[in-house]
Amino acid sequence: MSNLGKYCLFIKSLFVNRERFSLYVRLTFEEAVEIGYNSIIIVALISTFIGGVTAIQTAYNMTNPLIPNTVIGFIVREMTFLELAPTITALVFAGKVGSSIAGQIGTMRITEQISALEVMGINSSSYLVLPKITATMITYPLLVILAIALGLTGGYLSTTLTGALTPVEYIQGIRTEFIPWNVAFALIKSIVFAFIISSVSAYEGFFTTGGALEVGKSSTRAVTNSCLIILVADFFLAELLL
Repeated sequence: MSNLGKYCLFIKSLFVNRERFSLYVRLTFEEAVEIGYNSIIIVALISTFIGGVTAIQTAYNMTNPLIPNTVIGFIVREMTFLELAPTITALVFAGKVGSSIAGQIGTMRITEQISALEVMGINSSSYLVLPKITATMITYPLLVILAIALGLTGGYLSTTLTGALTPVEYIQGIRTEFIPWNVAFALIKSIVFAFIISSVSAYEGFFTTGGALEVGKSSTRAVTNSCLIILVADFFLAELLL
């Protein structure tokens, strides 16, 4: 409970004694390139293969001749929108970006760069962390949109190239009973997960004490705690919004 209170005070500190707005815009853009642009390849690979594997495994289990083949495309679309793109990508994102944020800020802490900022009268938490959180909350939903598109594409390629479905059957399946709210649901989850990953990782890095070994431990805690909180948040978001 004390850690939760400390985390809340840390988040509150991001919004006091801020620097110029133009400075945050520049820092946020730089972080967006570092966090979002550099994650495109891994998100693209994972989402494409997960979409393909999901389609193949769904087709493998569809043994009842009374169930039309278009159901396979429907299931791939629902799983991609509701869970695979926003949640599975978030767990991978936490490993890549979360550990990077915690390691970067933790290293600045043990090398006293953060102390130097505070000596100069700069709110170090706001200066270092707020641009990272903002950039993550902007770029991660865009990565989820990319993951949805590539996940559906992966399902299309895997089913049509293996002969499990015809292109017409797959496309008809992903167009069946489309619910627009699922798109909004995926984007809401992506924004929440982005905040969890960036803020928890920054928190772990910011309060690192000791040496290089403790920086590694902070990075590990950042990934572990982010993944656990994401899974809990995923459950409550599904319960509240669906």
